[in-house]
Amino acid sequence: MKTQAAIAAVLGFAALTIYTGSKLGAQDGSYKPKRINRAIELLDQGQPIYYTGGHGGYQEGLKMSKTWADYINYEMEHGALDFTALREFMRGLNDGGTTKSGHRTPAVIATLPVLGVNEAHMNANFWVVQQALATGIHGILLCHARDRKAVELFVRACRYPNAKPVVPNLGEGLLGNGSQGYASRMWGITAAEYTKKADPWPLNPNGEFLLGLKIEDKYALANAYEVASVPGIGFAEWGPGDMGISLNLPDGHGANDTLHPEMATARKRVLEATKKAKIAFLNTVRPNDVEKMIDEGVRVGSGGQEAAEKGRRYTKRQMPW
Repeated sequence: MKTQAAIAAVLGFAALTIYTGSKLGAQDGSYKPKRINRAIELLDQGQPIYYTGGHGGYQEGLKMSKTWADYINYEMEHGALDFTALREFMRGLNDGGTTKSGHRTPAVIATLPVLGVNEAHMNANFWVVQQALATGIHGILLCHARDRKAVELFVRACRYPNAKPVVPNLGEGLLGNGSQGYASRMWGITAAEYTKKADPWPLNPNGEFLLGLKIEDKYALANAYEVASVPGIGFAEWGPGDMGISLNLPDGHGANDTLHPEMATARKRVLEATKKAKIAFLNTVRPNDVEKMIDEGVRVGSGGQEAAEKGRRYTKRQMPW
């Protein structure tokens, strides 16, 4: 019940959680992390999260270890699919020291060139998902999530065969022994502990993987709720860039209040699908609209540090940043 209430708060089905106590008290080093994945910890508290982009290897990770963002989106959909660089990026984050909130590193969520277009494609390429997770990242954002069976395979690729809870309709997990070695070191836990925590949230309330979907073309849009409701998915976005191309409206994705009507309808459909599925919605937030976006139901924000800090003040966030 506690987890269900937290998810409802994330989506606006319940009031946004507001914590008591002074801002100073939250920033003075007294905060004690409760999870490995800072992004999940915040969502579980009913707080929005904010991200920035990342790439490169050790030096880039070292520089980003003190980022203002709650998580880093590591781009490998169109960027180089380089697992060695990603491993080094994670090592750099670790060597950079803990975040202001006391977490070992910011969360890292990767995008991949493996797409959710159909079951056959995912079945042939789920190894890419597993290679990415083995670097010690904290989640994956699946692009072009069109097909429910593909999304189910995606989730299975992020679970061990003995993961709990068991979801018969989903099928057994596909992660194998050996995947926990490097990743557990990046998380600062034993390999045995990793195999228990390396599981999608909120399907597993104790899981530390945050999995997302880009419902970003007309085919995915037609199946928005079907893919968003797959157990193990934690958030989704509507991908206005690709959505605009798919709808033959490449210039139709301006600010949220100037969208082409077809684009606005697409965004609304994805937002409604996330609310119905009780997962978080990702959208651009700006300093002039972040409060409005939060009130509408946005719980994952892209838009920069100024918008993030304004949003954090608006929701009276107590985790340091």
